[in-house]
Amino acid sequence: MKNGQRLIHTLLGLAGLTAALAAATLTGCGGGGTTVVDTTLGGGQPGAWAWALPSGFPAPRVPESNPMSEAKAELGRFLFYDKRLSGNGTQACASCHHQSKAFTDGLTVSRGSTGELHPRNAQSLANAAYHPTLTWVNPSLLSLEAQLQVPLFGENPVEMGINDHNQAEVLGRINADPRYQAMFAAAFPSEAGALSWGNIGRAISAFQRTLMSGNSKFDRSQRGQETLTAAEQRGQTLFFGEKAECFHCHAGFNFNDQVVHASTQVLDTPFHNTGLYNIGGTGNFPEGNQGLFEFTNKPGDRGLFRAPSLRNIEVTAPYMHDGSVQTLDDVLDFYAAGGRHITSGPHAGDGRQNPNKSDLITLINLDARERADIVAFLKTLTDHDFIHNPKFSDPFAKP
Repeated sequence: MKNGQRLIHTLLGLAGLTAALAAATLTGCGGGGTTVVDTTLGGGQPGAWAWALPSGFPAPRVPESNPMSEAKAELGRFLFYDKRLSGNGTQACASCHHQSKAFTDGLTVSRGSTGELHPRNAQSLANAAYHPTLTWVNPSLLSLEAQLQVPLFGENPVEMGINDHNQAEVLGRINADPRYQAMFAAAFPSEAGALSWGNIGRAISAFQRTLMSGNSKFDRSQRGQETLTAAEQRGQTLFFGEKAECFHCHAGFNFNDQVVHASTQVLDTPFHNTGLYNIGGTGNFPEGNQGLFEFTNKPGDRGLFRAPSLRNIEVTAPYMHDGSVQTLDDVLDFYAAGGRHITSGPHAGDGRQNPNKSDLITLINLDARERADIVAFLKTLTDHDFIHNPKFSDPFAKP
């Protein structure tokens, strides 16, 4: 799909939504957003779930096997923050996904419950409902339910550290809490013995789908509710223009180029090599971080990763899949140079000359003010309501 076509596709909004969701009704909501009410929860369970969507956001695609409900999403919030849901009881999903950091952890690379380091850092969960692929690079994890199995049960690296030896113990900790017994029964009312690993995954995934972020200063300016400063406006023009060309990989309502929603008909899932490494001039990336190549074994896929959403980018440092770029100013320097030239050490090589580098990554002639303007615009994508929303917060936190 061409870049212009992709931009149009991701901006389709709610067009065709009624056909895609035959049982849905649309009504306006505050702030110029949209409420989408799905009146068929599936599984023979009558009820209604209302998406309170930001303006311009289409209804998410939800698996038929895991329909949304208030009870399920609230159960998922508790489980997301519960450290008992790890092998040694020391780490929760929220340990690597902090609300104040748009559900990232601020680390160069993430650390699991046993202290083992992950080769990559934790991605933001903001608007995760719209991601067709759910990690930096794995093209086979296509649902939140499937992706969740990796941090829960993965062994290389160990994250939550649940395995065959401790599964029953961990489930017993959750089952011993009377509050959870009631919450599982409410979330899965048609099931006897609803507390199961499958339903734990469904509940956490349902909660993750509620993590909507679309009320930044930029969004309010689009609705005519706030005015960008002169610097922010100049940065916006550069961002969406052919000089800086940021929009080629960061377009649409979610500022990325992989999007799926209820009315998606053609799905595009590109990955990119941005010239971050070129070890020894061979096109190599560091071992364990070879990108899409690790799944396809195709030399041309070496160093290809997913372009993340730029929403809330101000609070999600450090940047890149391995956290090797520290600040937004450094990010602008990197892209303006057309890649990174590492002159010494084990990763030495000129990434600008990487043979797999995307054609979109080229030298950009930006002066100091233009770079500052783009950074100023990027900071308008911070959604302060999102990172302080009590509906997404830790239910175990002491007041």
